[in-house]
Amino acid sequence: MKPVPHATSLRRAPVQRRSAERLTRILDACADLLDEVGYDDLSTRAVALRAGVPIGSVYRFFGNKRQMADALAQRNLERYTERVTERLKRTRAGDWRAAMDAVLDEYLAMKRTAPGFSLVDFGNQIPVGVRRAEPNTRVADRLVQLLSGYVGRAPDDELRRVFLVAVESADALVQLAFRTDPQGDESIITETRELLRAYLGRVLD
Repeated sequence: MKPVPHATSLRRAPVQRRSAERLTRILDACADLLDEVGYDDLSTRAVALRAGVPIGSVYRFFGNKRQMADALAQRNLERYTERVTERLKRTRAGDWRAAMDAVLDEYLAMKRTAPGFSLVDFGNQIPVGVRRAEPNTRVADRLVQLLSGYVGRAPDDELRRVFLVAVESADALVQLAFRTDPQGDESIITETRELLRAYLGRVLD
């Protein structure tokens, strides 16, 4: 079964398998509708109809569409982490450049193919939460957890700061690439990759 968001993003966490499957259908419907109508025209009623569940089932988990979008963003981050982890299994330990290629490539793949991702991604387009929970902080913290051992560095404040700067920089440039070309301007993506390698090389080489 596909992963569901952490319980803190929900009014009520699913306990039984049937409830978890219903939550997955709700988030899948939310993602599809985001692509079709955008966030402004998204409604909890439309999500319920698309998911084939009573409107009460949506409100059981979410108070409004903002909470639903945040839960989708958290699920996106979980799926992204899984994809990067799988890529790293095929990458030589200590090769941080290959690791960062995996980080960028998997993000680009989700940007191009995952329903709703272009509008919500990890929450950047519809910001939610407190400062420590800002989307790029979430992503940077997750990458520190995932890659610190892989690159042979302690997950200390310096590495967190470096990864946050890298994530913020890459995010801005990738958004530019997709504004220039709906599939992502390859020349800008190449520049992004080079920028990340030059910046991270100061710390990781």
